[in-house]
Amino acid sequence: MKLLRYGPRGQEKPGLLDARGDVRDLSGVIGDIAGAALLPEGIARLRALDPDTLPRVPGRPQHDLRLGPCVGQVGKFVCIGLNYADHAAESGMELPAEPVVFSKWTSAICGPDDEIEIPAGSLKTDWEVELGVVIGRGGRDIRRKEALSHVAGYCVINDVSEREYQLERGGTWDKGKGCDTFGPIGPWLVTADEIPDPQALRLWLEVDGHRYQDGSTSTMIFGVAELISYLSRFMSLQPGDIVSTGTPPGVGLGQKPPVYLRAGQAIRLGIDGLGQQNQQTVHAPVRVPAAA
Repeated sequence: MKLLRYGPRGQEKPGLLDARGDVRDLSGVIGDIAGAALLPEGIARLRALDPDTLPRVPGRPQHDLRLGPCVGQVGKFVCIGLNYADHAAESGMELPAEPVVFSKWTSAICGPDDEIEIPAGSLKTDWEVELGVVIGRGGRDIRRKEALSHVAGYCVINDVSEREYQLERGGTWDKGKGCDTFGPIGPWLVTADEIPDPQALRLWLEVDGHRYQDGSTSTMIFGVAELISYLSRFMSLQPGDIVSTGTPPGVGLGQKPPVYLRAGQAIRLGIDGLGQQNQQTVHAPVRVPAAA
């Protein structure tokens, strides 16, 4: 089952994608793709519906029908760094002994095809295709062998990153990861029953038609089950939390010489079985600083 959110930014409604590729409206059944709707019993309730009985939404998704981020009301957006050995090597960093954990601010979240805003003065905005894991049943101290039962589903994420802010401006990664529009999510949340092995997915990314990333989740250092178990030692995982699991090699930072995004470029990325995203880069709008 493919769950999604559609409509204007900030006014998205819940929906699902039917077998013909049409969007069916779920707003008469649930309020949002969030919270209790992502619990196992919530997913089971949605799976039991006959899509043909739901209102059909006019338009083609990702063409003349905008899709928003596939999960709403996200509480935590937790990310894992350096989780592919070859990406760590291209970044010039040692392999981590434990998962490298950082956060993206939830204000970074946007739709899968929304424009990516390059911050004013940025010279090192970069791309990262990643497998996103959405928590269904929450918990703490989750055992690894039970971890996948806590997953509601999977999605595509572009972990957009400003490398100067991340690596050269005081040693914390978060401020280079959480700029507005730096977290495209979707196009849809594919429920876990459709992805029997999250460690067997091909993921790729292109900029202006040039393929920079082409990898597989099979080469993760820490797999999905291990990550969920690990993170649950340090925080309660809750329905709708998102875990972005790291990127394969081919990021702009790793090119020789490095290549970074500029306004006016087209990004296309995807994961087998999870759909694809299409983004244009633009200059961030100029904002007047708040008075001190």
